[in-house]
Amino acid sequence: MTNDVVNKTRRRVLTAATSVVGAVGAVGVAVPFVGSWNPSAKARAAGAPVRQNIGKIEPGQMITVEWRGRPVYIVRRTPEAIAGLAKVEGQLRDPNSEEPQQPPYAQNPTRSIREEYLVLLGLCTHLGCAPAFRPDVGAQDLGGESWQGGFFCACHGSRFDMAGRVYRGVPAPTNLEVPPHRYEGDNVLVIGEDPEEVV
Repeated sequence: MTNDVVNKTRRRVLTAATSVVGAVGAVGVAVPFVGSWNPSAKARAAGAPVRQNIGKIEPGQMITVEWRGRPVYIVRRTPEAIAGLAKVEGQLRDPNSEEPQQPPYAQNPTRSIREEYLVLLGLCTHLGCAPAFRPDVGAQDLGGESWQGGFFCACHGSRFDMAGRVYRGVPAPTNLEVPPHRYEGDNVLVIGEDPEEVV
């Protein structure tokens, strides 16, 4: 082998190695840079909006996300659950949501922007326990035939319907709170921003 061939092979190896190291370095710089676009844990705790993909939530399912250090329940209600809201109005303390526990755009029978989706702070308005999601219609331990699904706080027995409205005769004084929220397209829910805040 001549020196020219050895030098060309050596150059190719060094060029390839340098390219690989450069590519790894570029990825190493890009990943933290892209990650910095997301709000920090401190910013989220202070109230930065939280985006959640809701496209994969099945009808009748609930997921929990965190906003400002508090649980937010997102429920995709079935048509039957929505129809059941009218059946329990006579048993509720504030069926028309007159107490300011929700933004004006959620002061309606479903307490939501899109009736299919319910967005609530997962904290009982009595002492702040986390109510359990009980979508089972007719549950004997919650009132039998009169129970159309909803939330039950095991701490002191407060019950809420599938719109988060509180029943009469329980310790919780008000409906569950609806946080500010809006939608980006069909599948993204933004918790922490009202629809009118977006320009």
